[in-house]
Amino acid sequence: MESKIAKILKLPLSAVAVLFTNEKPQGVLEFKNTGHGCVVSLFGAAARGRTAAVSRDTVRCSGAFVGLGFGCAWDKIPGGIEYFLSTGRGEGYPEGEGYKKSPEIARESISKFPITDIPYDYVVFKPLSDVDVLQEQPVLVSFLASPDQLSALVILANYRRTSNDNVIVPFAAGCSQVCLIPYQESLRDEPRAVIGLTDVTVRPLVDPEVLSFTVPYAMFLEMEEDAPGSFLGKHFWTKLAERIPEPRL
Repeated sequence: MESKIAKILKLPLSAVAVLFTNEKPQGVLEFKNTGHGCVVSLFGAAARGRTAAVSRDTVRCSGAFVGLGFGCAWDKIPGGIEYFLSTGRGEGYPEGEGYKKSPEIARESISKFPITDIPYDYVVFKPLSDVDVLQEQPVLVSFLASPDQLSALVILANYRRTSNDNVIVPFAAGCSQVCLIPYQESLRDEPRAVIGLTDVTVRPLVDPEVLSFTVPYAMFLEMEEDAPGSFLGKHFWTKLAERIPEPRL
């Protein structure tokens, strides 16, 4: 499946399709049964042409277990998630990340998090160009975009809506920003796009000039339909697009 948007915006990396399945695709990149890896690295591999999969059995990070929609695993964090996100609990426990001012604020914040247990065993990240829509349907589609490209995606997400707040930037782990939260948006009557990879813990795994822009599949199809007749054909965009390098094949 090819994306008109990706071509118009000259995206250098593949759009990534996120799929849920109970059967692991053949030949995928995945974590071993032992050890620890970051889900964002597999997401990045898909943007570079590899299909990757994560299962309930191979994910070792509690945040990723939650962020992929496999249920809640925060009780497995030593000392408590509210201390881990904030000040830490002291000697013998993991250092606090300092992302929330206090354990109390962190506790209240995570109580509002959309914990979900999807009825699937695998989350698959696949280059969109490798998706056969006659055989499979993505749940989400994610673009990796520069500020100029991201600006265009934000406008396009609002193009057919009467409202003007159809893109959100939630505080969350990188995996939640590209999977769980966009999935929750897909259940809304008017889903919103999600800008992600703002998690500084995982930013070292991502090219410094890009953020993610993830939409439910139905919203992606709408944006694809809208792109040819939109501002993307006007001189405001074509002038700006001149400074975006052509992607290297």
